[in-house]
Amino acid sequence: MASPAPGDGAVVGVANGGLMDPLLVSANGHGGGATGKKADHGAKGRHWVAADKAERRAAKESGGENGRPLLFRSYKVKGALLHPYRALICVRLLAVLLFFVWRIKHNKSDVMWFWTMSVVGDVWFGFSWLLNQLPKFNPVKTIPDLAALRRHYDHRDGASRLPGIDVFVTTADPIDEPILGTMNCVLSILAVDYPVDRIACYLSDDSGALILYEALAEVGKFAPLWVPFCRKYAIEPRAPESYFEFVAPPQAGRATQEFLNDYRRVQLEYDEFKARLDKLPDTIRKRSDVYNSMRAAEGDAKATWMANGTQWAGTWIDPTEDHRKGHHAGIAKVVLDHPSRGQHHGSQPNAESDLSFAGTDVRLPMLVYVSREKNPSYDHNKKAGALNAQLRASALLSNAQLIINFDCDHYINNSQALRAAVCFMLDQREGDNTAFVQFPQRFDNVDPTDRYGNHNRVFFDGTMLALNGLQGPSYLGTGCMFRRLALYGIDPPQFRPDNITTKASKFGDSTLFLDSVSKALKQERSTIPPPLDNTIFAELERAVSCSFDKGTDWGKGVGYIYDIATEDIVTGFRIHGQGWRSMYCTMEHDAFCGTAPINLTERLHQIVRWSGGSLEMFFSHNNPIIGGRRIWPLQRVSYLNMTIYPVTSVFILIYALSPVMWLIPDEVYIQRPFTRYVVYLLIIIVLIHMIGWLEIKWAGVTWLDYWRNEQFFMIGSTSAYPAAVLHMAVNLLTKKGIHFRVTSKQTIADTNDKFADLYDFRWVPMLMPTVVVLIFNVGAIGVALGKIVVYMGVWTAAQKRHAALGLLFNIWVMFLLYPFALAIMGRWAKRPIILVVLLPVVFVLVALLYVGLHILLLGVIPF
Repeated sequence: MASPAPGDGAVVGVANGGLMDPLLVSANGHGGGATGKKADHGAKGRHWVAADKAERRAAKESGGENGRPLLFRSYKVKGALLHPYRALICVRLLAVLLFFVWRIKHNKSDVMWFWTMSVVGDVWFGFSWLLNQLPKFNPVKTIPDLAALRRHYDHRDGASRLPGIDVFVTTADPIDEPILGTMNCVLSILAVDYPVDRIACYLSDDSGALILYEALAEVGKFAPLWVPFCRKYAIEPRAPESYFEFVAPPQAGRATQEFLNDYRRVQLEYDEFKARLDKLPDTIRKRSDVYNSMRAAEGDAKATWMANGTQWAGTWIDPTEDHRKGHHAGIAKVVLDHPSRGQHHGSQPNAESDLSFAGTDVRLPMLVYVSREKNPSYDHNKKAGALNAQLRASALLSNAQLIINFDCDHYINNSQALRAAVCFMLDQREGDNTAFVQFPQRFDNVDPTDRYGNHNRVFFDGTMLALNGLQGPSYLGTGCMFRRLALYGIDPPQFRPDNITTKASKFGDSTLFLDSVSKALKQERSTIPPPLDNTIFAELERAVSCSFDKGTDWGKGVGYIYDIATEDIVTGFRIHGQGWRSMYCTMEHDAFCGTAPINLTERLHQIVRWSGGSLEMFFSHNNPIIGGRRIWPLQRVSYLNMTIYPVTSVFILIYALSPVMWLIPDEVYIQRPFTRYVVYLLIIIVLIHMIGWLEIKWAGVTWLDYWRNEQFFMIGSTSAYPAAVLHMAVNLLTKKGIHFRVTSKQTIADTNDKFADLYDFRWVPMLMPTVVVLIFNVGAIGVALGKIVVYMGVWTAAQKRHAALGLLFNIWVMFLLYPFALAIMGRWAKRPIILVVLLPVVFVLVALLYVGLHILLLGVIPF
């Protein structure tokens, strides 16, 4: 039996001609609120117009209701905005070409080697801009039609024809990735609005820590209360930590007394749940001490013990050779069995609860703990290896057609999100050829001003949306729903041969797993996993062993790709190269939310890994120029841009250091005639920002988002991106890959300041170039002011004009590095006015120092 449709207590909003509002709001006033800002024109936006009217008309005329329906709506940018946008791109391209011609024709400079380098840099800037801009020529927005999905796939009796979904959650370390956040991710999955017998959740624990398994057991006790509560009252979001933190508590008189009582009870139970999670380390330690003391006479090692009195097969608190991080056995345990068998470890609390869930489905989805085997003799292939282990384990149990993966710091913010992705997979137009559906990433822990551009909306709402008009967005690592067959390396239907054999040399030597692949190829929809006997558990442990994929196509043509720091982009590229397409799903209320590193150093470490992995892809057999035999031309251009963009930072860093010329007594010009050169530069820069202005209008982002994107790119271009280029150069010489470092999600313990991490400045060597650039530009502005004082009566009008134009560049760089200057200030940055006052003071002091040295050394050293 499937999960029942929403009851009378939930009202489904309908807007935009039948588009279901993804947020369920309770009619009696206690439904969840949206965590994101509601747009004036819904998810569509006011600059978009329907692009699929003809398709819908044809489907209606041909009686489309009897076949597969149209399950999403397509929109294109209105001509009044799109045509000027495209025209400006062409105008800027022409201006850049004319600028190159002019520079070559007027090859005059005071320093010819620097002129040559600047010309090479300008050519690279133009080339990289073109790679970034061309794929944005035809932006397309696609919005799921949830009402149509319910109408065609949900039956009145509560049954459903929706396909099964396996949800993967990955965590690498319970210290760097807080357990509470991981458990909230799992709880939001268990409570999602999807047929309960057609969804299963798999948690991959790469640390092999008992604390995560026992935390899942605690989830099994709390979920029977939380999940029915969410269903009964249409709660949004369905991660309890976010719900109790961001949604205003109900007020007497505005909500029913029943809801008030239930809310208080669930909140109390959640507080106790968190307290039990906090006590788990001590509980496990004390229990293990007791069992170890009982076996002390036998001389055994100090093991870590489970609650049932057996030794934990993973890592131990007191590590030994076979029970330490990086070396332990594989583990697969079913925490909550399939609902058809009614075996839920956490069902007891509901029996004692005074909450009434009459008429509400109280069943829970299947929940499985997986920790793959680790051995120092094998390469574990980072996150890609963990995902492939989950892929094989899930095939032996639920074997769902669709798979969606989450990082453990994300949660489902909109309970309709999985249904939204399914709309694209089942649509009659491109559904069968759609390999994956990517959602934009959203974060709820970012500071209000988004100092370090964590929201990255220019990329998520601009670049990725534009790719929807081509072969589709790239895979971005989390919040992405896949078709299992696409991950198995199977071609899309239009290119697929009639008979496909499942070979052990490709998929691994496991009869049960090969049988599951055959069933997936036949689209068999068994919703009940096999009996959980010793045979299936033995096969599960084998599937997650570190040697299973040795000598097979795993990590190459099957599953998530190995040997690269950014497995997401290259996995998406491999799938697109087989001819599959992807879709970008936007919802009025954000589908998923997560946490982002708001500390500058952690953010830059993340950028180093991403950009380093992109460069690795360029120098691999997955190079976008030669790889992907069926990839579309402009899609190939977009992937090429994703793999080489860090190189741009080398030229930006050189330009950013050029103000050192102010310190030279004589006038030094990179290009003559200098005034015309700067004017041409200004025209080209203004044009790119005019294009950006039109882009942010159709993308629906703000000027602050755009400006933060510019600022952080400058910071990254003087720190993280050059570090990635250096790493890549070392890699090519030494054959050592990019070092994988899990981004820490732990925050500074400060109950009085939610954004304490923002003000914690952690010095690392990669920040040195940024510091030098900042000092050079501060010094250059100060020296320029000093020269104005000294030479004001001597300089010609042209020299004064040149000085003003040079200062304009320095000031622009200072504006771009403003967030970095705040970072250096630490907690003083809570009052930005200090920096606004301090910088002019420093400029004046440097100017006075220059004037003083000039007077003192006049006639001795030309200064």
